[in-house]
Amino acid sequence: MGIIRSYFKFLIKSTNEHGVHSPFVFDLVTKCFYDKTKYPEYSILKSYRKSLIENKNFIEVTDFGAGSRVFKSNRRQISKIAKTAGISQKRAELLFRITKYFQPETILEIGTSLGLATSALALGNKKSAINTLEGCPNTMAIAKNQSQLQNLNNIEFINTEFSSYLETATGNCDWKLIYFDGNHSKQATLEYFELLLPTITNETVWIFDDIHWSKDMEEAWETIKNHPKVTVTIDTFQWGIVFFRTEQEKEHFIIRT
Repeated sequence: MGIIRSYFKFLIKSTNEHGVHSPFVFDLVTKCFYDKTKYPEYSILKSYRKSLIENKNFIEVTDFGAGSRVFKSNRRQISKIAKTAGISQKRAELLFRITKYFQPETILEIGTSLGLATSALALGNKKSAINTLEGCPNTMAIAKNQSQLQNLNNIEFINTEFSSYLETATGNCDWKLIYFDGNHSKQATLEYFELLLPTITNETVWIFDDIHWSKDMEEAWETIKNHPKVTVTIDTFQWGIVFFRTEQEKEHFIIRT
């Protein structure tokens, strides 16, 4: 029941572009969130998804995160992972548009899974360099194979435990866009947030997936919103989008996408 109650609260508080007085956020909502263009890349995202949904093979999944609400065992069918754990087509299209809008040169994804979101990031800016982290080698192998079939050549797949990678890699990296989709626990989310703070610039965009997944994640989201370095946040219910733009006054938006 928790997530349904959270969604009703979200609907009551949320707005569309008419409730937004920040020019930066207004432009983002009108030119990106509500952009109705039928981009040719959408069909690539669709065929990527379709080939995974048609894949009836089973793989053994190593799960370091908060677990799954759907799967009781680690032996999972690829088609089922794509349907339940993968990003939806609508959200993949939005992630593509956000990447296209901001044109980040460097992207980090925490939690590749089958690479559905990874492909949206890669297509959004084909000149970007993407690092995507995945703890499970079998899942990552599928994502890597799929992206090669789609000629997505700007992705570096890294099989690693997230925090150990972030502890060593953040010193010399300035990822312009980070998509957090790896471990839906409050402790891990806040740990990644703190580890990655030294990499922020004025242009940085961070997207946290499933901020209303649990009470735990909602608490993590509140902590992130209140952090002094965070200026603008957008809650789209599914995602929490974070900006560190020093010229913006601190403002939190709840927006339907």
